[in-house]
Amino acid sequence: MSKRDDTLIASLQIGTESEVIKNPFSGESCELEAKGVALYDFIKGCEATQLYDKMQQALTLFRKLYPNEYYILLD
Repeated sequence: MSKRDDTLIASLQIGTESEVIKNPFSGESCELEAKGVALYDFIKGCEATQLYDKMQQALTLFRKLYPNEYYILLD
């Protein structure tokens, strides 16, 4: 991971439990570890508040760390 990716991960509030996340459009779901949940929540928060530059950075990182889950939840 790049230093920019490390900085983003370090800024997240990461819980201790994995969670099942459901795509609201397709209905498909998958389980994410706590770091993935925090990154997913960050992406959705950026989308809601129109912080698109940060959202794109986080999407790129999510796609790198969780490629299968990316296509289920965010593609």
